[in-house]
Amino acid sequence: MPEIEPVVYEIYKDRQKYDDLPVTYNSFSGADISATIVLPNESKPLELGELQTISYSVHRENSPVRTLGRVNPRGFVKGPRTIAGSLIFTVFNSYAFYRLDQYKQLIYGASSRYTLATNPMFPLADMLPPFDIVITAANEYGKFARMKILGVTIVDEGGAMSIDDLVTEQTYTYMARAIQPLTAYLPQDLYNTYVDDTYVNFIGFGG
Repeated sequence: MPEIEPVVYEIYKDRQKYDDLPVTYNSFSGADISATIVLPNESKPLELGELQTISYSVHRENSPVRTLGRVNPRGFVKGPRTIAGSLIFTVFNSYAFYRLDQYKQLIYGASSRYTLATNPMFPLADMLPPFDIVITAANEYGKFARMKILGVTIVDEGGAMSIDDLVTEQTYTYMARAIQPLTAYLPQDLYNTYVDDTYVNFIGFGG
């Protein structure tokens, strides 16, 4: 049975003490963040180890409501929302999405990874079905946060190779169906334990 500091146990034993704790804030650098995509027909999620930058923007149309005799609008009507962004990958020796099982099958068939199939296909990212991007952050203070971009579909892609560039990059732009903003959390499997035969749930500790 793991040991926990008595003061921590007392805080969770008395919920009121936990509610009165001061709020603390933590930040994450790019080195603390990893991104994973979840696709249908894949055996497991794919960690985007080549990803160096991910951006997103949310735009919602708003139209003013006007009436006669009024210079200023009476109010505003909210219209449709658009979620879009970009993915920038560092290029190594292979296309970033060729690590997917379904793409490997089209390129290499049942043979080894570096032996092409008899009639190989070389699919592009815009042929992928809609997928989710899960962004996970964890810093050296033991703080965790995650963000989700749901229903991502690739719209454009491009790249450049130059004698002046030490690193080659490939850029994708996407649109998405929904987004879950960055939210603090603690993994349940790491912070659930028993203390003195009393179940203590550590989810949400530290804000």
